[in-house]
Amino acid sequence: MGTKTISIMDDAYDLLLCNKIENESFSEEIRRILSKKKTNPLSHYFGILSEKEAEYMHKDLKKIREYNLKQLKQRLL
Repeated sequence: MGTKTISIMDDAYDLLLCNKIENESFSEEIRRILSKKKTNPLSHYFGILSEKEAEYMHKDLKKIREYNLKQLKQRLL
């Protein structure tokens, strides 16, 4: 595996240095930090709820929206 030289600002270097785990290289630290940032596409979550769970969640969300709308209307009057 090859290496690359990059330039970073002093404050960015200080942030890396402060967050680096003992005996961890900067490459390992960057991999660790960036691997945490990965997000799954929304499609990753399709099908994780049963139909019944989804129905309950939908009903609860509807109640919450109705409650919030009612509260907002009261504040505006």
